[in-house]
Amino acid sequence: MFERIVATTKGCAAGLTLVLNTLVFVLAMVPFALAKLIVPAAAVRRAVDRALNTIAGAWIGVNNAWMAAVARTRWDVQVADGLRMRGWYLVSSNHASWVDILVLQKVFNGRIPLLKFFLKQELIWVPVIGLAWWALDFPFLKRGRGGASGQTDLEATRRACERFKLIPTSVISFAEGTRFTPAKHALQRSPYRHLLKPKSGGLAIALATMGSRFDALLDVTIFYPGATPTFWDLLCGRVREVVVRAQLRPIPPELLDAAARASPRFRAHVQRWIDAIWQDKDRLLDELASARPVTGSG
Repeated sequence: MFERIVATTKGCAAGLTLVLNTLVFVLAMVPFALAKLIVPAAAVRRAVDRALNTIAGAWIGVNNAWMAAVARTRWDVQVADGLRMRGWYLVSSNHASWVDILVLQKVFNGRIPLLKFFLKQELIWVPVIGLAWWALDFPFLKRGRGGASGQTDLEATRRACERFKLIPTSVISFAEGTRFTPAKHALQRSPYRHLLKPKSGGLAIALATMGSRFDALLDVTIFYPGATPTFWDLLCGRVREVVVRAQLRPIPPELLDAAARASPRFRAHVQRWIDAIWQDKDRLLDELASARPVTGSG
């Protein structure tokens, strides 16, 4: 009972810290967001984007501090050498929990440019944080529409990715499209033991738009020994261990060729590439699970 009270107290304190941290840093972004809206010139945008990314990096730093304060999480991280803050990266990761987002931000903050996630269009209306996502040029996707409307959505997403050419950027896609659960895995009849079927949409759009601007694909695998933690577990300090493996993969030349990117079969080529990566990722998760005792997150 006492441990539960302590955990709940930690969770409430950490949650309040996260909310206040977000409010403070979003307010700090407002003047720069207004400048970006009023003066769209490229030189102004570059300066404003650097300022906004610096603010976002500071927000991540505060989150890392409260995560360290509430728990003695063991971080087993192996990241590829040669990552650069002045590089452009296409990032792909499996998705097991909402905790993944803060894990990715912690691991890569200061190693590569700020991660920009593909988000559902509806999330732009989330109070406070929606403004931050818009200011930081997170690409918003409208899904499930076809015909002329679908083509309009695609063009809007491409325009968002075009802006990433101005300053070094990391574009990340959770290729599974949703968090892994046993129920979703069974419903999909996924051929992978630890993963849902990957979708090529976000990666294909980023590649079609930015092409050879990307230095490489940063292939990230996240693993939680034992039970997958919830976000409340993270706030309460109940995440015992986080395992992250990240490797750089060259993007196949045929996916960078301008003519290939214009081909109707381009997305199918991207799908085959990501399917092969998912097979390797599934084997890696098997190895990680076999090498660790079940510790759980509670």
